[in-house]
Amino acid sequence: MPTTEAGQTQNWKTAQVYTMAAVCLGIGLVLGYLFRGSETAKSPSAPTATAASTASTAAAPASSAPDAHMPTLDDMKHMADTKAEPLLAKLKSDPKNPDLLNQLGTIYKSTHQFQQAAEYYQKAIDADPKNVPARTDLASCLFYQGDADGAIQQLQQALALNPKDANSLFNLGIIRLQAKNDANGAVEAWRKLLKLNPTLPQDKKDTVEKLIAEAQQQKMSK
Repeated sequence: MPTTEAGQTQNWKTAQVYTMAAVCLGIGLVLGYLFRGSETAKSPSAPTATAASTASTAAAPASSAPDAHMPTLDDMKHMADTKAEPLLAKLKSDPKNPDLLNQLGTIYKSTHQFQQAAEYYQKAIDADPKNVPARTDLASCLFYQGDADGAIQQLQQALALNPKDANSLFNLGIIRLQAKNDANGAVEAWRKLLKLNPTLPQDKKDTVEKLIAEAQQQKMSK
């Protein structure tokens, strides 16, 4: 029986959730960044994946038998809660502090607790609506949860505030390609990234150009 468009969308969402839950535990966040998102020098470091491997990794099927030595999502949740305790204590006296909220979002995002991370990033945006990095990070969390449309909306709002933001343009291309199968839209975002950021380091340019070439090849093979 042929798969309907609604079925394809649901299948993608299901696959996306399981991919993030299983594969990302070992390799770090799939959705790549050219630079750091809303993380600051005060925030804990998050596991990252190289941008060059993002496209192929995001499309990979989830492992049916995760490594026994890998921490489970429950383990990572416990780690995040432990790291978050001192920040939550500070937040009680300053509940709308965008830096604290960003740091909490980063803790939970780095341990793949995407729903909680999204809640903190949303609070950071409520406290500072012009916070472009927080919107980019929120978009990542929404994408990991299977809400590609919500992620794209956040990235578009970020780009309305800063049209040349490299992370937003980079991630917009990834999401358009992987979630929407929109190679043209992905190439458009990445070309705009290169055009608006002429001083981008050469290795970053090479990464983006490689992704453009792969997206164009994918479009031609259809």
